[in-house]
Amino acid sequence: MFFQTAGIEVAIWIPPLVAFVISFFTSMGGVSGAFLLLPFQMSFLGYTNPSVSATNQVFNIVAIPGGVYRFWKEGRLVWPLAAIVIIGTLPGVFMGAMARILFLPDPKNFKFFASLVLFYIAAKMISDLVRSKNKKTAASKSEKHFQEMMKKGEIKKQKNKDFKPVEIISINYKHLNFRFYEETFNVSIPGIFGLSLIVGIIGGIYGIGGGSIIAPFFISFFHLPVYIVAGAALMGTFVTSIAGVIFYSAIAPLYPEMSIAPDWLLGVLFGTGGLLGIYLGARVQKYVPANLIKWMLAFIILFTAGKYLFNFFGI
Repeated sequence: MFFQTAGIEVAIWIPPLVAFVISFFTSMGGVSGAFLLLPFQMSFLGYTNPSVSATNQVFNIVAIPGGVYRFWKEGRLVWPLAAIVIIGTLPGVFMGAMARILFLPDPKNFKFFASLVLFYIAAKMISDLVRSKNKKTAASKSEKHFQEMMKKGEIKKQKNKDFKPVEIISINYKHLNFRFYEETFNVSIPGIFGLSLIVGIIGGIYGIGGGSIIAPFFISFFHLPVYIVAGAALMGTFVTSIAGVIFYSAIAPLYPEMSIAPDWLLGVLFGTGGLLGIYLGARVQKYVPANLIKWMLAFIILFTAGKYLFNFFGI
C-alpha cells in the first residue's frame, strides 16, 4: 500500500504488527513505543521527512488510551504527577516542533541529536541500576513490597475492599507528597516542571510528545517507583501528542515546500497495533519485577541510540 504523505509503500499489516510488539514491552516502563517506531519508519521504511514526527504523535493519540485506562483502573495513575508533566511539557513541545522544522530538517543531523539524548538517558539508568544493588531506596522498597503482595495474591483482595495503592498526602506549589503502599514520596513540583519543559522540547523535536522521555528521568533522577511512573508518563505523552499534532497541522501551510502534517492513515495503523500492545503491557506490568523492566527499558534506549549514531556516521 502506498502512503502519499509519507511517500513510502509498505504492506498494510506491517505497521500495526510492529507497533503491537514494540508497545507491549515499552509500555511497562511508561513509554508508548513511539521512540522506537521513529527509527523503524526512518531507517526501515524510508520515511525521513519532518512529517514523520507528527505521524509518530498520531500513533500516541490512538495507542495510549488503553494503557492509561488500565493504570487508572488499577489505582496506579497519580493524577497530580500527570498534570505537572502535561503543564511542563506542553510549551516545550511547541518549541521543539519549531526547532525540528527550522534547525533539524536533515534526517542525518536529527539522528545525531537523538542519539546523544538517548545515550545520556540510558547511561544514567544503567548507572543507577548498578548502584541500586547496594542501596535500598524508597522506590525499590515499595516496588519489592508491591511484588511480594502480587505473589501472595493480596492485590486482588485489597481491590475488593476499594483499597487505593496510591494515596495523595498533600500538594502545594512546592511539593507533592504521596504514598505508594508503605513508602512515602516527596517530589519537588518546580523540579518536575523544569525537567518537563526541557523534556518537552526534546520530545517535540523527536516526535514522541515529551512524556515518553520523562519516564526514565522519573525513575533515575527522582527515584520514583516504575509501577506508578508509567501511568503518569503515558498520560502526559497522550495530551502533549494531541497538542503536537495540532501544531504541526496548523503550521504545515506555512511551509509548502516541506512535508510537515502527519500521514494520518499510517499513524492510525501504527496506533491500532499500539492500542492493543499498550493495554496488554500495562495489564502485565505488575507481574514483572521492577528491575527487569528498568533494564529492558535501558537497553532498548541504548540500542536505539547506537543505531542512530551508526546511521549518522554511515556505518
